[in-house]
Amino acid sequence: MLPAVIALLMLLSCTSGQNPAIQVILTNKGLQYGKHTGVGLIQEKLESITLPDISGEVDIKIGRVHYTLTGIAVKQCDLPEPSVQFFQDAAGFKTSSLGLNAALAGGWRTRFGIIHDGGSFDMTMFGVDVTSVVGLGKDPDGHLFITSISCDAVVGDVNINFHGGASFMFQPFVRYFKGRIRNEIQSGICSAVNGSVEKLELHLQAMNVSFDVNEVLTLDLPLTGTPIIDASRLNLGLKGEFYSIRAHKEPPFKAQPFTMPQQPDFMLSVGLSDFTLNSASYGYYSDGLLQILIDDSMIPPTSPIHLNTTYMGMFAPQLPEKFPGLLMDLQVYAREAPMFSFQSGAAKLISLVDVKAFAIEPNGTQVPLFKLNVDSKFSTKLWISGGSLKGSMTMDNFTVTLAASEVGQVKTDALERSLTVAIKATVLPKVNDALSKGWILPRMKHAQLVNSVLKMEEVSDNKIAHYDVTGTFNWEHKGSLG
Repeated sequence: MLPAVIALLMLLSCTSGQNPAIQVILTNKGLQYGKHTGVGLIQEKLESITLPDISGEVDIKIGRVHYTLTGIAVKQCDLPEPSVQFFQDAAGFKTSSLGLNAALAGGWRTRFGIIHDGGSFDMTMFGVDVTSVVGLGKDPDGHLFITSISCDAVVGDVNINFHGGASFMFQPFVRYFKGRIRNEIQSGICSAVNGSVEKLELHLQAMNVSFDVNEVLTLDLPLTGTPIIDASRLNLGLKGEFYSIRAHKEPPFKAQPFTMPQQPDFMLSVGLSDFTLNSASYGYYSDGLLQILIDDSMIPPTSPIHLNTTYMGMFAPQLPEKFPGLLMDLQVYAREAPMFSFQSGAAKLISLVDVKAFAIEPNGTQVPLFKLNVDSKFSTKLWISGGSLKGSMTMDNFTVTLAASEVGQVKTDALERSLTVAIKATVLPKVNDALSKGWILPRMKHAQLVNSVLKMEEVSDNKIAHYDVTGTFNWEHKGSLG
């Protein structure tokens, strides 16, 4: 069951001392379900593996017989429900499986002087108890690592029956060497456990902690500190910062500490601070991508505003006199990076934009006209429906002020009213249509998120969104994850 639990973290799945912008919490409910479904996975794998050969020798009074048990395969395994718990002392997990019984089969070979013999055997193990402890940590590169702290295996009894060859002569001496075989099996169980942990550690070390999400941004997701484990949950803190691939500048703000609310009824919770969204915004801004040149051909015919000096004369009376009958361009660019904040039930977006207006002379020359400061604030509600993230947006505030003018008075109040109408009539409907269709949440190969809940709120004076899921986790192709 341990690989199932760790694989859950890998599927989700820095600088020391940095506050995490993303937190991932596995609760005890999720751990217990991972254990429950992991039993089937382990039992399936046990019945398809071959154990290492066991060799030794036994004194049969007239000499020593060398034996080898080979091709040992598990034919049947009665694996009782194990226990698994968060283990604070090792900052990891403690698992125990008591009373396992198993039937094995394989071949035997013996050598007594120049006499060689062989056949098959059946073996039954009774009362096998296995207890193991693994610890979790963080390496210097921010990878999650796992290490085996301890393993204890006890085999209550072993019963062996040999078939074929001179097995009738070999069978009476089983009592002399089955103790050795039991010890070999006990040692082999812990070797197999430690080997599985080592393989899992290799997979963890090979995982990327930085991902290019598109041609502009990369996302850093290393651990910011060692995993935090108590009796009821495991908490992983991730850096959660976007960078411009080309510029790679640190934003002028830092991730603030936040505390995730207790959600024991959910299996998994993911907390996201507004730092992550704002770092993405800053990445686009620092790469110079938050700007656009708008001309009249880009404005819908139904818009109440068009870009020519004749029409814009209603806002700047001197404009058609100085530049009659000319088309106009608007250079729109972010004055600062747009900033997000999570508040109770909604995400707020503040956008500070500068707009420079130009008249286009017949020879293509741009003549500066005026510059506007356009400040706006929007609210977005987000929810999860049908496995998709959906939402709706409203405009809370829109303000236009004059920063500079080459054409005298600009009636910003009238322009502000016209732009507000245009945005509400043309821009927001398109945005809300896209938000209503939503974006499909990331899918995992053998898992599905169900009963998902998305909340936005202020926690410990910091603003976060947290995503809680519950349900089931199954390793079959049509599995699901809570």
